[in-house]
Amino acid sequence: MQIFGVDIGGSGIKGAPVDLDKGDLAEERYKVLTPHPATPDAVADGVKEVVGHFGWTGPVGITFPGVVTGGSTIRTAANVDKAWIDTDARALLGERLGGLPVTVLNDADAAGVAEMQFGAGQGRRGTVFLLTFGTGIGSALFVDGVLVPNTELGHLELNGHDAETHASTKAKEDHDLSWEHWAHRVQKYLAHVEMLFSPELFIIGGGVSRKAQKFLPLIEGIKAEIVPAQLQNNAGIVGAAMRAAKFN
Repeated sequence: MQIFGVDIGGSGIKGAPVDLDKGDLAEERYKVLTPHPATPDAVADGVKEVVGHFGWTGPVGITFPGVVTGGSTIRTAANVDKAWIDTDARALLGERLGGLPVTVLNDADAAGVAEMQFGAGQGRRGTVFLLTFGTGIGSALFVDGVLVPNTELGHLELNGHDAETHASTKAKEDHDLSWEHWAHRVQKYLAHVEMLFSPELFIIGGGVSRKAQKFLPLIEGIKAEIVPAQLQNNAGIVGAAMRAAKFN
């Protein structure tokens, strides 16, 4: 069975049909740059281009980098335009896609759902976090395999600031940090999350998961197991498609 997934990020909008039996992309993903400013209309046009590239005509699952309540209403927009707040994303994106059935969820939650089903979280019970490092830091919390949605723990306070301004991949690039320096920041962030939630497992996702060997061995003093995401940066697309299949 194939369903289309789209992952809206702070820097790119990417999507592809997903083979839900395998938990992997059925075709090579297509990506466009996230517009700046990333207003609802501009981002919706980007989503339309990605879906249209494949000539897709069925249900579409779409991630959003912020809190999504009721599968539709946007509540936060840290890395896109503030005009998204209170937008009915399902209605907007469904209209822009010509009336296709649309399902919307938080981006890290989508990645987490995919990793728990097909990736590093398979069969894991207890408290599990997937953390995505990119333009910001996304979080997905699972307790005995059940998602606790919209945690958005990239906005925990760390050193007096949002954690993602200190420890995201974008922070590494903006400040030209070495892997060692950045790993130390990530370690402090993980220690803070661990103090609050005492998880058994951290799954590290986002594009930087492809380079896990450069920084994960440098992280020390964390009691929880730390592993890279197996689906890497495709996890959001896969999870979005999984959610669309569930509700369509």
